[in-house]
Amino acid sequence: MIKVGDTLPDARLFEFIEEATEGCAVGPNAFQARERCAGKRVVIFGLPGAFTPTCSARHVPGYVESAADLSAAGIDEVWCVSVNDAFVMSAWGRDLQTAGKVKMIADGSARFTQALGLDQDLSERGMGIRSQRYAMVVDDGVVKTLNVEAPGKFEVSDARSILATLR
Repeated sequence: MIKVGDTLPDARLFEFIEEATEGCAVGPNAFQARERCAGKRVVIFGLPGAFTPTCSARHVPGYVESAADLSAAGIDEVWCVSVNDAFVMSAWGRDLQTAGKVKMIADGSARFTQALGLDQDLSERGMGIRSQRYAMVVDDGVVKTLNVEAPGKFEVSDARSILATLR
């Protein structure tokens, strides 16, 4: 499992872009995680799945509500990473009104999640390979804080816990 002081794996992730910009077409756009974090302080939080109960009711909304506080604490971007495709992550982001606050990042093949060593097999629950629930602060591609939840818990990966580590 990745640990504090490690560099992020250079895995490819996807973000659905709603409006075309220079270098980004409408639709799923691929990027390298390590490259995207270069020169930035990023909070990355992972969770088991889009539209799931705790993720939708508490995890993502907490980061949306705390976006201004995270920015004030020196965070450049907040990413929600899940083992779902970019279309699902985009729809979930629209549903939770994350625009401009939390980037909804797709790890559809779980390559990033597995490279972190934070995958879990939820096949018996009909969900396949998914992410554990976690949050990390990454500074210029290096993990500075890593909070991984115990199975079935939601106590250390929330926005308030990450804000406490930044103060």
